[in-house]
Amino acid sequence: MVPVIPAPGEKRHHQVLIIGGGNAGVSLAGRLKRYRLKDIAVIEPRSRHLYQPLFSHIAGGTADAFEAVRLQSAVMPRGITWIQDKATDVSTESSTVLLESGSAVTYDHLVVCPGIQNDWTAIPGLKEAMEGPYGGSNYEYELAPKAWKLFRDLTSGTVVFTQPPGPASCDGAAQKPMYLACDHWRRQGVLKDIRVVLAVSTPTIFGMEIIDEELNRKIDEYGIEVHYSTRLESVDPEARTVVLRRSTDDTTETIGYDVLHAVPPQSAPEWLKSTDLPAPGNRGGFVEVDPVILRHTRFPTIWSLGDAASTLNSKSGAALRMQTKVLAKNLKAVLKGKKPTSKYNHYSACPFVVSRKTVVFSEFDDKYSPMPTVPGWKNLARERRSTFIVERVVLPKVYWNLILKGRA
Repeated sequence: MVPVIPAPGEKRHHQVLIIGGGNAGVSLAGRLKRYRLKDIAVIEPRSRHLYQPLFSHIAGGTADAFEAVRLQSAVMPRGITWIQDKATDVSTESSTVLLESGSAVTYDHLVVCPGIQNDWTAIPGLKEAMEGPYGGSNYEYELAPKAWKLFRDLTSGTVVFTQPPGPASCDGAAQKPMYLACDHWRRQGVLKDIRVVLAVSTPTIFGMEIIDEELNRKIDEYGIEVHYSTRLESVDPEARTVVLRRSTDDTTETIGYDVLHAVPPQSAPEWLKSTDLPAPGNRGGFVEVDPVILRHTRFPTIWSLGDAASTLNSKSGAALRMQTKVLAKNLKAVLKGKKPTSKYNHYSACPFVVSRKTVVFSEFDDKYSPMPTVPGWKNLARERRSTFIVERVVLPKVYWNLILKGRA
C-alpha cells in the first residue's frame, strides 16, 4: 500500500478516522472494512509495524528480532487510506485532527488508539542506564536483543528486573525475560552464581491464586529474590546501582547490578494528554470512555480502545482483541442510526513464559478473578508445553494473517 503523505495546509475528510496504526488501529480498520464501511483512514507515521508480544522472546533468546517486524504498508488492510503523518491535536468542536505536517483531517467518527508511551525519563538515571552497556528491556524493540546478549554472556553477578506500577501494557510481560534467562543460566550451569532480583509494585506476584501458585513455584525453582510492594526509585548507571523503594514502610534499599532489565512507567502519548479527551484529573492522559461500549462519555462521535483507553481491564493484546469486536459492532450500529448494544466484559489475558518451553496461561477480568474462555482452563493455568507452542508459534501467525485483517 502506498501511503498518503499530506502537504502542509492540506485538508481531508473521512467518515471514520483512526489515530494509530498498531494492533488496535489496523485490526479495527480490517474489521470495519469487513463490515462494508467504505471511507476509513488510519493515521500512522511509522513505516514499520511491530508485534510486541515477541519482544519478551527476543529478550529471552527464543526469537529473532526480524520475526517481530513487518512493513506498515504490508499489514494495512486493502481499501483503507493510510495517512503517514503524526497526530498532534484533536479539536472536538470542529471534529478535526491536526497533523505534524501542518495539515488537518476532519471526521464523522474518530477512533483514538495511538497506544501507550514508555516514560523512560520519569525515573532518574533510567534512560541513561538503558543507553549504557548494562541495560536492556523487552519494552523497546531495539533494547530486546541487547537484553538477550547481556543475559547470554553473563556467567556470574547480579541481575535486577523491575516491574512498574500500572497502568502498563501487559505489565506481567516484565517477568517473562527473567524466567527465560534463568532457564538459560540453569542449562549453562551458572544459575547458582547469579543473584536474580525482581522488584514488583504489587503485594503478590500476580494477583490470582492459581497463577501465583505456579509463578511462585518457578520463582523458588530458579532461586529468584522477589521484593514485593517495591518500585524502582532511581538508577546510577555509572556506579551500576538501583534504589528500590518499598511502599509498605517507605524504606529504600540500594542494590548493585551487573545487568539491569527495566520496564518503565507508562502513560498516554504527550499530545493526547493536552487534549480534552482524557477525563479531568486523569494523570495518565488516557481517553475517557464508557468501559463497556468504548464510546467517549462526553463526545459521542469519539471512540477509543487498546492501551490509550481508560478502560478497567489490564492492558493486553487479548483484551484489545475483545475490544476490537465490541467497538466495531457498536460503531457500525451508530452509523446505521441504531444504539450501541455490544458490551466489553473487561476480559484480559497474559501468557507467562516460565521456561524455554513452557507457559502459565492466565485469563481474568478487571478484578483479577478467573475469566476462562477455553474449556479446561485450570489445566492451562498450570505450566504446560502446549501453551508455549500456542504462544510462541501459533499466535504470531494468527496475528499477522488473521487479527490484523479483522478476522480473529
